[in-house]
Parts: sequence; C-alpha cells; structure tokens
Amino acid sequence: MSNDIAYPVFRTPDPVLALSTARRLMGFGRCEYSQVCVYAELASFAEVRRVAKELPEAWFQGQAEYEEFDGVPLEDQPALFVGVQGPGLPADPPAYDGRLPVECQLFDLPIDSIEDAFTAAIGPNMGWIKWEMLCWPDAPEVGFHGESKHAEVTLLFNTPTRELDEPADDHTVLVHVRSASVNGRQTREPYAHWLAKQVGLTVIGPGQQC
Repeated sequence: MSNDIAYPVFRTPDPVLALSTARRLMGFGRCEYSQVCVYAELASFAEVRRVAKELPEAWFQGQAEYEEFDGVPLEDQPALFVGVQGPGLPADPPAYDGRLPVECQLFDLPIDSIEDAFTAAIGPNMGWIKWEMLCWPDAPEVGFHGESKHAEVTLLFNTPTRELDEPADDHTVLVHVRSASVNGRQTREPYAHWLAKQVGLTVIGPGQQC
C-alpha cells in the first residue's frame, strides 16, 4: 500500500485522446527525474504473440503456482514462468496452457520512451501507463503544500480500476495525491480537484486507494 489516492479526471473511448490528456496532466508535474512504467494483462495466446511483435523489448511472464517449480533450478524453469522478453517467448500454443493471462511490463523508463508504442499495442487488453516521481506544486489558494512522493498520473486502458478487475470500453486518467483521511473524509481531495483544474480537467468520480 503506497498511501496514495487516485481520482479519475477524464474518460474516453479514444486511447490516443486518453494518452494526450494524461500527458497534459503529467506535464504539469514533470521534473528531471520523472519516470514511466507500463503494464498489461494479455488474455490469449494470439494477443501475447501480437503484443510481443509490437513491443519486443517488454518482459512477459505467465501465471503459475510457485510450488510447481519448488526445488527446480532457475535455469531449468520455463522462460514464461521466470519472465522473458518478446523474442524469447514460446511459439507453441500448448506452452501457454495454465499460464494466461500473461503479464507484459516495463518499468523505470524515461518519459516519452514507450507511451506511444504501448498505447498502439494495447488493443482490447486491460493495462496501464503510470508516470511516477512527478512533483505537484504548491496550491496556496486552497491551502495545500506541493508533494512529490505521492505525485503520479495513471492512464487505465479498458478498465476504470487500478486492480484491472472490471472490463470497460473506455480509458480513464487518474491523478494521484497523498491519502489523508480524517473521520472517513479525504482531506486532500480538494488538492486533486485543484490539480485537475490547472490543465482544464475535473474530478469525475470517487478516489481509488492505492
């Protein structure tokens, strides 16, 4: 639990528009050490192979019970269980039996290095782009100091939830701030509203605890 709370500020069925909107919000807090991460859950063999061709640098890992390979040397464990980049993925469909959904991910990358390619590749799959290590400015008119530890922007694809547990036909942009609850009320929610307003957006739903 990172003690963030993320508020939805934009929703659209257009992934390119969702990305440009998320970038506008991210740019408000971008600093020299900001980074981006991407993640997707691929539900079929065909989708794994397609995405691997479009994102060969990504890492792919299938589902497994760790007891399956208890005591098995790492070098003898299947690549799909350990994690492998696109070119190393198995080409035989039976290798994916019991391994779906396959996770696709890249972490700690420079801003603008992966976002366009990932958005083009995501297709019908659920996933996200998350910009981290941002720096939200002070908002003296609403009484809030800036923050960096909890300053993030997330773009959710084909789902409205960070848990990726609810499919949707659209994409949602979230702004993250520090979670500070008093008597069940999030005292920093007005800060999220202020941040959204600075780039022409509006909080459109309840926050999601991170």
